[in-house]
Amino acid sequence: MRVVFMGTPEIAAICLSKILEDGFDVVGVYTQPDRPKGRGMKLVASPVKEVALNHDLPVFQPEHFREDETVEQLRQLRPDVVAVVAYGRILPQRVLDIAPKGFINIHASILPQYRGSAPYQWAVLDGLQETGVTAMYLCREMDAGDVIDVAKTPIGPDETAGELLDRLAVLGAGLLSKTLCAVAAGTAKGSPQDSSLATYAPMLDKSMCAIDWTKTACQIHNQVRGLHPWPVATAELAGTKFKIHATAVLEGKGTPGEILGLTKTGLQVACGEGILEIRSLQAEGGKRMAAVDYFRGHPLEG
Repeated sequence: MRVVFMGTPEIAAICLSKILEDGFDVVGVYTQPDRPKGRGMKLVASPVKEVALNHDLPVFQPEHFREDETVEQLRQLRPDVVAVVAYGRILPQRVLDIAPKGFINIHASILPQYRGSAPYQWAVLDGLQETGVTAMYLCREMDAGDVIDVAKTPIGPDETAGELLDRLAVLGAGLLSKTLCAVAAGTAKGSPQDSSLATYAPMLDKSMCAIDWTKTACQIHNQVRGLHPWPVATAELAGTKFKIHATAVLEGKGTPGEILGLTKTGLQVACGEGILEIRSLQAEGGKRMAAVDYFRGHPLEG
């Protein structure tokens, strides 16, 4: 079975590595064009491109699929199936029609929940205790294709979105390999999603960072976890703006935003309900450090 792989970030690279390890015949890899990065704005290859080149696979990096030549290039690879993981490109119907066994997508949620570009982050932001990955057939509507299989996993109470993604990448890689085996055997059956149950996970942005202390400590804790490692929750404390990296929820009360004191484990701040203990933070222009260590060198007034 001839497989074409499409993907860009690290989660996709892990999936590509897995299906190569499991012996699938990957005949071509599509990924986004190299992008400038860092202070020198040097062009950097995607994680998927790096894996592909290490395995001597042909790599294709079109900006889009509007040109006939780009579509024909894919057709010439004669894929039986195309595996898509976080590719970041819209695929028109004439592209989806090329592979006779379909386009298989791995999405980082339990569909139809959290369709969209930031599914695992919103699962954490919303305080879910469980999420997973879904294997589905791609269709023209975003994340609305027939579901083939699902793998679930609990979300830890203090787990960040970044930590969750690391686990979902491995889970998704295993699910992709399992699904491709089913496709090859002709046993991959899709079930329609119930669109009435669909929820959406829009892209994150920096407008979501500022902490509102009138919210509950649990809500703010979820905000900190869900926005990590990007764009990271922020707060002004004792006149200084900080990025907030790690927190804990405690019982207690006070005026929202009131600094209640520094303990051996962190800085305690009153919320609309409960207390948030800030355990790791980063002052503007500084480095990440334990809150206890920072305020030992920058004592709170009073």
